Formats: sequence, C-alpha cells, structure tokens
Amino acid sequence: MCRHAAWLGPARSLASLVSDPEHGLLRQSYAPRLQRYGIVNADGFGFGWYDAALPEPVRYRRAVPMWADANMPGLAAAARSSCLLAAVRSATTGMPVEETATAPFADGRWLLSHNGRVRREAVRPLVTGVEADPESACDSAWLAAAVFARLRVGVPLADALSLVVREAAEGDRHARLNLLVTGGAEVAAVAWGDTLFTHLEEGVLVSSEPLDDRPGWRPVPDRSLLLASPDGVAVTPID
Repeated sequence: MCRHAAWLGPARSLASLVSDPEHGLLRQSYAPRLQRYGIVNADGFGFGWYDAALPEPVRYRRAVPMWADANMPGLAAAARSSCLLAAVRSATTGMPVEETATAPFADGRWLLSHNGRVRREAVRPLVTGVEADPESACDSAWLAAAVFARLRVGVPLADALSLVVREAAEGDRHARLNLLVTGGAEVAAVAWGDTLFTHLEEGVLVSSEPLDDRPGWRPVPDRSLLLASPDGVAVTPID
C-alpha cells in the first residue's frame, strides 16, 4: 500500500528515483516487487524537492496514475536537488482520491510520506489539543499533521516520529506506519509493518523497496527508525 523513496546527497534529478532505475517509482506504480498490501499504486503520486532560492520545498502532486501524466517525465528530468522525496499511492479503502490526500504532505520546510494505513480514531488523540490542520480527511494526512504539530514546537525529528508511531500503534494494533520525513538537511524513515531499504553511496537512498538490482541495498528492520544526515546513517529500534 503505497511506495516512496528519498535521496540525500549531491544534487541529482527526480528521475533518479522515478524513471532512471529499472525498478524506480514509475515501475513500482504498476509492478512493485515487494509490496505486501495492494497490487498497484495508481491512486496518485507526488514529488517534493528543495531549491536554495526558495524558503520552502516545492511540491507536485496529482491524483492520477504516474504513468498517465504526460508532464511527469520532463518535470522529473528537470527538477534537481540535494534532497528529493517521491511517492506513489494506493489509497486506503474509503479514503478520498484527491491531490490533497497524496504525499508528500508539507508544513513549512517539512515533507512527509506515509506507506500504510491506520484508523483515524487512533490518530485523533494525537491531533486533539495541538495546533494541527490535516490537509485531507485521509489517514495519512492526519498522521502527517500529528508529526508536524510536534516538529513545529521544537520536538526533535526522531522523537516526534517515535512518539506518533508508538501512540498510533497503541490505538490500532493492525496499523502499518512506514513514514518518510525530510526537512531538507536530513531524512528520517520508520519501518513499521512494511518493507524499507537503504543504499549508501555518495549520498543516502531510502526507499520502500530497492530501485535496482545493484549490490548494497540493506533492509531496515521492522519497528525501527532510520535517521540519515551528511554525517552518516543510524538505525535504532522503536521500543
């Protein structure tokens, strides 16, 4: 249910996540190899990237299959950044199929993607009594709002993610909570109920499944948090 990927390192194009690799997100939108829930990811897609001349990241989101957007190849080739995030969506049953329900969600400098599902009732306590304004009625937007509310008041990224994931899972034992978050200078990802991989080269690739068959892809253990920065990568369990 959904696939996502991020890059942190020397500037490269969005196509490096989407269409250049044999199993990039374009291929994963119709033929994912390791997806445990759902068969295709045709309910929308989104990109986010950072431009040093702009105060906030740029987003491009559509509520159509990635392969159906004639503008996507040119945009993916032209958009370049040292920090990229891309996602394809398989909507949770009953959730709206619309651009505002499509990752990445944004708040200031932050971008977030969710691969999974969660009962909104499990997230409601996390957005009650705090400054949270979900972009959509979908479960992923509520999760994003819960994380953003904590980042906005200065909670460190790793702590904000761990807190939201633990409490959401407490309210929904069957929740799948793979999250991918970036602020432009770091990338954090949670593996909770679905696959997550990382590849270290001149920078850091993080994705739901390997984008190609090169050696070096490493699975991130379930119920753990990955934090990548220019200083390196750390993976810790979420207790």
